[in-house]
Amino acid sequence: MKAVFAIPGDKDRRTGGFIYEATVLRELNALGHATQHMELPDSFPDPTPEDMAETLAMLRRVPASCPIILDGLVFGAIDPDGLATVQAPLIAMIHHPLGLETGVEAARAQVLLHNEAAALQYAAHVIVPSPHTARILVHDFGVDPAKLTIAQPGFNRPAGDSAPVDPPLILSVGLLAPRKGHDVLLDALARIKDLPWQAEIVGRAHDMDTDRALAQQCERLGLSERVHFMGELAAERLDCRFRAASVFALATRYEGYGMVLSEAMLYGLPVVSCSVGAVPETVGEAGVLVPAQDAGAFADGLRRALRDREQLGALSLDKSRSLPTWKQTAGHFITVLEGFERQKR
Repeated sequence: MKAVFAIPGDKDRRTGGFIYEATVLRELNALGHATQHMELPDSFPDPTPEDMAETLAMLRRVPASCPIILDGLVFGAIDPDGLATVQAPLIAMIHHPLGLETGVEAARAQVLLHNEAAALQYAAHVIVPSPHTARILVHDFGVDPAKLTIAQPGFNRPAGDSAPVDPPLILSVGLLAPRKGHDVLLDALARIKDLPWQAEIVGRAHDMDTDRALAQQCERLGLSERVHFMGELAAERLDCRFRAASVFALATRYEGYGMVLSEAMLYGLPVVSCSVGAVPETVGEAGVLVPAQDAGAFADGLRRALRDREQLGALSLDKSRSLPTWKQTAGHFITVLEGFERQKR
């Protein structure tokens, strides 16, 4: 093997970061760069002492000749002193710093930010999905730009035609977690009840409190007949929902990239989202972006997207033509890994 990709828990979970890493892992092997999957304990970013010890033991067993690509959920929370004992070169795969996750208590966020900064001192290289995350790591975490590579997510272009349903479907896809802003979306939808639409929110529950709160909010706002929580969908079923939609909406509070936004653009959907994190870079002029946590502005964005969906959809589709393939994304990883191979010679 030429490398190890260390990922906590089930690598095939249907969330952006895991989809990114599982796909890159497959592409690396398909391109002849033999990369072994290492499944780490699933408790990160809040590992038990036992899982921390097991993780460090697994990483120490990798020989010094074999670089380890280490998932950011682990890298941000792992014991930095323990990382110092790992002999293999460490490549940090950072989607966004853990301390920037919405809903984390201030004291916990500071601990995570400090810990991640310390852990990054032991990274031989860092890979990120967006220029936005790269800037944060350089300016706020002291990462050397010479040791940093941007590998934007790749995408498979959908085949076939869209089939929008009537009334128009407003589709949102994202984990039912506070950062994704589904509560703001519901408040915005309640402000456009005068328009014809239906809505679907696709994503698995992150925690029972958030799941319960969203269900209660939907009921309280009188949206239960028009908004449907679909849970997590397999790729084929999600493809059908994208084809049926007329507008894509994600009231996110932060994104290190926001893969689902680009995915929506591949289907030629107008995008309504928020001017946070990497979203402006990801969407550009192809969507309607409003301040985060502003349900009124988000409602106005939805009105515009429903009204001008043909014009905005054309912009969205045009923007999507510049998106990379997964082979190109994996190519950035191979360039980094080949750099370590040259150092061994």
